Amino acid sequence: MTTTSPSTSFAVTERDASSRTPPEEIARILQNPGFGAVFTDHMVQVEWDRGQGWHDARIVPYGPLQLDPSAAVFHYGQEIFEGMKAYRHEDGSVWTFRPERNAERLNASARRLALPELPPTTFLDAIKELVTLDQGWVPEAGSGETSLYLRPFMIATEAALGVRPSNKALFSVIASPAGSYFAGGLTPVSLWVSDLYVRAAPGGTGAAKCGGNYAASLASQAEGIEHGCDQVVFLDATEHRYVEELGGMNLFFVYADGRVVTPELTGTILAGVTRSSLVELARERGLDVQERKFTIDEWREGVASGEITEVFACGTAAVISPVGRLAWNGGELTMPDSHEVTMSLRQELLDIQYGRAEDSHGWLYRLV
Repeated sequence: MTTTSPSTSFAVTERDASSRTPPEEIARILQNPGFGAVFTDHMVQVEWDRGQGWHDARIVPYGPLQLDPSAAVFHYGQEIFEGMKAYRHEDGSVWTFRPERNAERLNASARRLALPELPPTTFLDAIKELVTLDQGWVPEAGSGETSLYLRPFMIATEAALGVRPSNKALFSVIASPAGSYFAGGLTPVSLWVSDLYVRAAPGGTGAAKCGGNYAASLASQAEGIEHGCDQVVFLDATEHRYVEELGGMNLFFVYADGRVVTPELTGTILAGVTRSSLVELARERGLDVQERKFTIDEWREGVASGEITEVFACGTAAVISPVGRLAWNGGELTMPDSHEVTMSLRQELLDIQYGRAEDSHGWLYRLV
């Protein structure tokens, strides 16, 4: 990414050498890391206040944050985050995927949540410095769909009650080794259509990656689980007709005639980095990718008639997951068994991310 902004210098603080996880313990953890359960030895912290701007960039031992009970994040929900992965290639190098898009989206979320924007170079330097220091936590190449999951986030830290933008904030990055999202093998997911709750409304925070959106999805998620489903499909807040997204994934619909439809970004849907990458890869194959409004009736009727041959969801964690079943109050529908386009796009994207295929788009960014 071209930029004229200076690089950020991070001070590194260690308690002592014994505070780092021994290599043999890391090796044991990496045999079955799960997802988001174990964290690396260090984390990034950068402070902001309205007078000084961003300052005191540092990498410190991973551990609890000390926050005043009146900190704005607890009371007014000023919080945003990103999700990324670092991938080990066969030559031992470590790369991440389109991080400039995550930096841009973090700042878009910051604007919506009245948090300070972070210089993109600081975002990229933070990721690079943390992964360089904790590179032993990145799983080896050839160990399946393993990676180091990266979680940049920003919270409002001013200790004061009052409904107004915080005058202080903290940007941080933590990292967690991640195994394959589908530990038991890739299987189609089942989806529940929520007719009781909505995820986002026009003018709201649907396009921002903030904790409040995810918190608002959890009651629906619980409802879906009660009906034997893995995830929830949210419809638009105005007409309750248009398909938007899952709690944390975008949706795609593949037609027999070569069309691929994905709900358009209307301000209530998160602009997924995986989503935009798949749109580009599919168009390069000659597929007619349409970003438009898409109704739940089109979904049901398209599957019933055979026009829709595949349905899949996508996101950073799962990459691409085929959809096998759609259920709602009063009925359910089984998706077609065909996953040809779904799985070939999935493989193409993974091959780029893990360095097994040429990165003709310049999407990869070297960390180590």
